[in-house]
Amino acid sequence: MRTLLNTLYVQTQGSYLRLENDNVRVDVEGARVAMLPLHHLDGVVVFGNVLISPYLIQRLGREHKPVTWLTESGRFTARTETPMSGNVLLRVAQHAASGDPARTLAVARYIAAGKLQNQKAALLRSARDAAEADQPILREAARDVNGQIGCLPLAGTVDEVRGIEGTAARAYFGAFSHTLRVNRDFFWLGERTRRPARDPINAVLNYAYTLLAGDCAGACQQVGLDPQVGFLHALRPGRASLALDLMEELRAVIADRAVITLINRSQLTPRDFILHAGGSVTISEDGRRTLIKHLQERKQETVKHSLTGRDTPLGLIAHVQARLLAQHLRGDRPHYPPYLHR
Repeated sequence: MRTLLNTLYVQTQGSYLRLENDNVRVDVEGARVAMLPLHHLDGVVVFGNVLISPYLIQRLGREHKPVTWLTESGRFTARTETPMSGNVLLRVAQHAASGDPARTLAVARYIAAGKLQNQKAALLRSARDAAEADQPILREAARDVNGQIGCLPLAGTVDEVRGIEGTAARAYFGAFSHTLRVNRDFFWLGERTRRPARDPINAVLNYAYTLLAGDCAGACQQVGLDPQVGFLHALRPGRASLALDLMEELRAVIADRAVITLINRSQLTPRDFILHAGGSVTISEDGRRTLIKHLQERKQETVKHSLTGRDTPLGLIAHVQARLLAQHLRGDRPHYPPYLHR
């Protein structure tokens, strides 16, 4: 089992990262603000105008620790491709499965089933803690999502699986605002919008999903899978389709739960969002810092994996799932078992 390390997130504009002995040194305006042992890190994520020395990038690459560049608002820009681990035959098997419509459909069904099961569980969990008036709405949404789970075995194409997933998403996000207990007038979710976000909930969800997608891409690379070649998400130039596939099962468990928790605890408030001319919304630097800190802490929480039965840090679930998928693609498992959160 891989040891759970930490990702270094740097969003202070003008920061400079360099290697000093075996540590990552972070300077702001020429003054040292942080010094972190390299062996404690599994990757670096930088936002906007943050500089990294070439020698540090090379050292991180040699040690299979990727660097991810995001815009200041959290949009993905680039990621280093570190030396591949794993057997090349695994990638050959992955590409062959991706080209086989029957196998692609089977994997896509299981990924969607895991996502929908976790959405249903999240809605029911929120219903237990919600105000009396919100409970029926959340339970009805859970029933609607459950109904779509029953449709998945009937899907004859990946496009049909995506359609079922989309129907479930509308039910799930249609009830999302009823999971919130404070500042509802400000945080009310109308509909899911991606780029640009049109309300605070979409702004923070988009940001959380970007971070989670980076973790899933790292899990794919660690196992030796090609992050670009997925099954549920269509293949497109520049899209890490497999990382997005793995992320689907974890959206409700990690990202959505983090957003709900931080809002309900008043750790994210209207002050943490910037409303722009034209109707777009972004999360502030302080808000991003709050979310990142919470996600890092949540990754340390231990959960019992639904298949292995082992106590596993939540931050390692993506790596476990990537290994399970690799076993299926190699022929060691009859199907891909999705992660079901308990």
